[in-house]
Amino acid sequence: MNNTSTISINKIRPFEGHPYKVLDNDEMNELISSIQEHGILSPLIVRPLEGAAGEYEIISGHRRFHAAQKAGLTEVPAFIHAVSRDEAAIMLVDSNLHREHILPSEKAFAYKMKYDALRHQGTSSQLGTKLRTDELIAQESGESRNQVQRYIRLTYLIPELLDLMDEGKIAFSVGVELSYLPPEIQQDLLEIIDREDCTPSYSQANRMHKLFSENRLTPSGLRTIMSEEKANQREKISFKADEIRKYFPRSYSAKDIEQSILKLVQREYSRSHRQRDAR
Repeated sequence: MNNTSTISINKIRPFEGHPYKVLDNDEMNELISSIQEHGILSPLIVRPLEGAAGEYEIISGHRRFHAAQKAGLTEVPAFIHAVSRDEAAIMLVDSNLHREHILPSEKAFAYKMKYDALRHQGTSSQLGTKLRTDELIAQESGESRNQVQRYIRLTYLIPELLDLMDEGKIAFSVGVELSYLPPEIQQDLLEIIDREDCTPSYSQANRMHKLFSENRLTPSGLRTIMSEEKANQREKISFKADEIRKYFPRSYSAKDIEQSILKLVQREYSRSHRQRDAR
């Protein structure tokens, strides 16, 4: 049974282990301002917490909830769904996967959360389908089974490497290869990345993966691979994402922003040369 209620903020908890980041950025500031002016227009979706009378766990609306707290609200509107944690996890993932912006780490842990919930439920057998769990997720998300598996692999990356992926500094395919390395080797690699201000190419990451699988990847070997000069890293200029993202449409990926900046620089270069030649 579903109800629409007004619930005290101090009776609501974020969904434990939910995969989506709630960031205090420009978009959050806009949401806070909107809530202060208009209130919450789209109610949260919550479920009653087992063993905690009168308390609820968020299924959908973590950003709205955070903004409401920042805006000073004491109550929020919510739809109450009396569902199990596994059912709630699947609802949570499905309600966010098609957002305009979703980070690689968010999709990785979302697929992992849905995979674990479906496996725990035994949903494939319940639905009378012979599909594997990853095949079912792929069918419902519109991605290939292989791509779903690759995203789930990313959950084996240490948080710092995942952050580099989210910032567009490590490619998706590179992250997948690095995910096969144990945490201690990933940590060694992170230290090299920080010290040398460089990131591995796909070729380098693939060799690390193969050498480790053959039990031949040593700390010195890791340093040797990372010391190789790559054409795209001979000279490097970097920006913090938060510093420049506000100047571009929300739909732009890190690659879109990079290409736009390059075009702006090229136009300015051409303009300055035309002016010089006209003198």
